[in-house]
Amino acid sequence: MFNQFETSRRAWMKHALAGLGGLAVTEWLNAPATAGSPLEPRAPHHTPRARRVIFLFMHGGPSQVDTFDYKPMLQKKDGEQLPFEQPPNLDAKPVLMKSPWKFARHGESGLWVSELFPHVARHIDDLCVIRSMHSKGTSHGQAVSMLHTGSDNLVRPSVGAWVSYGLGTENDNLPSFVSVAPSSGHGGPRNYGAAFLPAIHQATTIGRQGKLGDPRIDHLGNESLSVEEQRAQLELLQEMNRDHLQRAGRDARIQGAIESYELAFRMQRSAPDVLDLSHESDAVQKLYGIGEKKTDNFGRQCLLARRLVEAGVRFVELSTGNVWDQHGSLKSGHERNSLAVDRPIAGLLTDLKARGMLDDTLVVWGGEFGRTPIVQGSNGRDHNPQGFCVWLAGGGVKGGIAYGETDEFGYYATQNRVHMHDLHATILHQLGLDHERLTYRYAGRDFRLTDVYGEVVHDVLA
Repeated sequence: MFNQFETSRRAWMKHALAGLGGLAVTEWLNAPATAGSPLEPRAPHHTPRARRVIFLFMHGGPSQVDTFDYKPMLQKKDGEQLPFEQPPNLDAKPVLMKSPWKFARHGESGLWVSELFPHVARHIDDLCVIRSMHSKGTSHGQAVSMLHTGSDNLVRPSVGAWVSYGLGTENDNLPSFVSVAPSSGHGGPRNYGAAFLPAIHQATTIGRQGKLGDPRIDHLGNESLSVEEQRAQLELLQEMNRDHLQRAGRDARIQGAIESYELAFRMQRSAPDVLDLSHESDAVQKLYGIGEKKTDNFGRQCLLARRLVEAGVRFVELSTGNVWDQHGSLKSGHERNSLAVDRPIAGLLTDLKARGMLDDTLVVWGGEFGRTPIVQGSNGRDHNPQGFCVWLAGGGVKGGIAYGETDEFGYYATQNRVHMHDLHATILHQLGLDHERLTYRYAGRDFRLTDVYGEVVHDVLA
């Protein structure tokens, strides 16, 4: 029975190959994106300062008062009662807890950085530290969704999907949006999904749960068929899909499958080479901390991000997994986490700068929220979306500045407050996209990443 099937399959394949009309597969692979393709490069709304984004997602919420927002008064008043009202429904005693780490000024700018980030501190003159972030949602699910999609409770396209939709791809053989080691919790696929945008704009994922492992895209290769046979098989499958689409009418799922199959076939040519970190010299790998147990995982993520954006990927997100959530054991937890990412991130900034890529690559660092300056339990901090830090580097932002302030204890954003919608608007602006014009009509309404909010933070732009 199997032999009969195999004979029939090979006969069909021979017929299908003959039906390609002499089209060379290599010519097809090298052909530019067809007009009207959803990933066709699009003109930005205005002259961009950045061509691509690398988002370093510190999942769980690093503490701003222990990293980049030095608060002398918090150190002085350790153990005393918080002198103002804390947000309701917060599971923390209103008792101040000082940072267990020393802070020092760094660079010509003299910005404060704690001893948790000694390697990143050497790049402080390239960083724009926004100290006045605030967001919506005290739970991880809400805040992570807000960070990624601009909504704390509705299914909306992710930032990377909006960028892909707005600008298209720079490389026909690679996706425009890649999510490295995403978590399955706190929204999971919704955090890198396309929602109602065309499905082709959702992220291609590599690794999971904060772990990269062997950088590969699952099910990309096919060792059973030659490239020519795969192309013939795809032609038949796509013809069936297009017939189905014509009968069904408009169907985003069918259209998404058609586009994804085409991209996947193209990716077989380029992706394996881009994902192969062994092409990098020992010196470059050492720069990222690859080969050392504590920094190897995130070092590989950072090096992969550089290779992806260098190859034309528009938006790359890296994730630590939900490790920054120190409701207890703040000191040991934050020290472990910072040790894992500090050197790799510094290596990324060094490498981008050495290659002349930092000027047009926007690097964004941050979590879904910060943490309270008051103690939770005996030695932890609770969630705090009222005031926290993110930092930006490259991509046309001012380096060596701190923007905005929290109160004297680091609880609430008080000066030059920056909402998550404002951060999204600013990221899009640097890519040449007007957040008010980047819209998609769905269910009778024009949707956008920033909903009906958001202001570009021009004061942080060079």
